Amino acid sequence: MRILAIVSGEYGQRHVENIRAHGPTDWVVEVWQAPAVLPPVIDYPEDHLPAALPPADLILSFGEHRGIAELLPDIARMTGAQAVVVAVDSEAWLPRGLARQLRGWLRDIGVACVTPKPLCSLTETHYSTGRRQRLEYDDPLIAEFARHFGRPDLRVTVDPQTRAITSAEVVRDSVCGCARHVARGLVGISADDAEQEAGLLHHHYPCLASMGVDLDYGDTLMHVSGNLLKENVGAQVKPFKHVRYVTPRPGA
Repeated sequence: MRILAIVSGEYGQRHVENIRAHGPTDWVVEVWQAPAVLPPVIDYPEDHLPAALPPADLILSFGEHRGIAELLPDIARMTGAQAVVVAVDSEAWLPRGLARQLRGWLRDIGVACVTPKPLCSLTETHYSTGRRQRLEYDDPLIAEFARHFGRPDLRVTVDPQTRAITSAEVVRDSVCGCARHVARGLVGISADDAEQEAGLLHHHYPCLASMGVDLDYGDTLMHVSGNLLKENVGAQVKPFKHVRYVTPRPGA
């Protein structure tokens, strides 16, 4: 698969480095550094695009400016891309109204588009846009990417005698590499502490999602992202956790 990643800062660059390091060897990942400054309204996208871009099947947009979204239909035409993933780890980078418009613009030219918020909510069939808000999609290119990167999926093994985690295999990594970092840190941790430890490891990576409260979640996207990892780990260690029973005193 030929991938064009659009970056405008350290956020996107970390994603690209992780994809190149841990993605399938037959993926070819090219990078376009988007302009650092764009006008509030882009009347002529061609004024902000290079003369040529490498051919691509899939575009990954890691832009940290809402104006980059307005360039994506032209970028798709220039590269011949059939699908686009737009990371929304901050509402400021792609407001919900613009996200709807973008999906429509690309649909009109026959290009699939997903706008996962946060990026690590992406799976092979759907993604989140808010609390109890989920959009489904059907595109083989995006699904192929999401098989490897998106909603964290760790396969945790627990020793039933010691109730400690003996291994944590990364089935699907976060795009930024956070899930892989958490997996390494969980080995040796008690099942009782694993869920909390997963959250701490996620926070210390650090997660690159916004720390501002998102109106669609009523929470920070960083917290939402951390909960996805905690839920994945928590469900697997639950059978091994030590259950404490409290017996009330007579007459209490």
